[in-house]
Amino acid sequence: MTRLKRVNDAGEQRWPPWYGPVGLIAGLGLGIFGGVIVDLIAHAGGASLTNTSPGLTDLETVIQDLGFILAAVYLASRVGLVRPGQFGLRFTGSRWRAVALVACGLVAFYLLSLVWFTALHTSGTEKTLVKEIGGNAGTLGVLAACAVTCVVAPLCEEFLFRGFIFAALRNWRGPWPAAAITGVLFGIVHGLSAPAVDLLPLAFLGVVLCLLYQQTGSLYPCIALHLLNNTIAFGADEHWGVRIVELTLASLATVALVLYLVRIASARWTPVSD
Repeated sequence: MTRLKRVNDAGEQRWPPWYGPVGLIAGLGLGIFGGVIVDLIAHAGGASLTNTSPGLTDLETVIQDLGFILAAVYLASRVGLVRPGQFGLRFTGSRWRAVALVACGLVAFYLLSLVWFTALHTSGTEKTLVKEIGGNAGTLGVLAACAVTCVVAPLCEEFLFRGFIFAALRNWRGPWPAAAITGVLFGIVHGLSAPAVDLLPLAFLGVVLCLLYQQTGSLYPCIALHLLNNTIAFGADEHWGVRIVELTLASLATVALVLYLVRIASARWTPVSD
């Protein structure tokens, strides 16, 4: 079996392996709790809970994704000082190698998906998800759906699944079992919104993202691959052409800005030793 290269960071914590699944459960719990609170507030304001509006669905999705980050950061803080580099928020050594790996990962995912869906004689596409989050609710609705799908989801999900769950699980039996388990968890979680036929390709994507993180030592390529997949899927659902490129560039720029602000905030709040 090929031995995967592991890229370490000086500040990486040796999180207990069980922190991984606990982090996922806690993140889901925080998302559900936050969603219930939002629903109750919306219902008190006259909103229908049986026919949820796209805006409310967007807000619930953002709360769920933020719950992922809060759960990971809290558990990490139980071990020691929390820094972005511990979650892979650091630059990789070879930028062009990372770009090539992202491209290979995306092609591998699409090839497996093509074979899988062809064998089952189905498309496996999430035909209603984009509409549910506002993809057909006018300009503001489309922009909100783009932000949730192409910016918030890649950032928050990669932070939890690759930056925390995979990192914790590989302290148990190494990267291969950790990638397999993380991939399965990634697929199951997305099964809440995707058709059952999508679960295997999504689990495979989860494994690919783990191996990408393992090879580069950075979460940035994982976020980029995740973002590319989401922008392409979103644009295809909306039957866009060149606008998919525009969406991708705008999403990458927004993600880069968010990560830059995180680095600035981290540098400001990290204590300096004597």
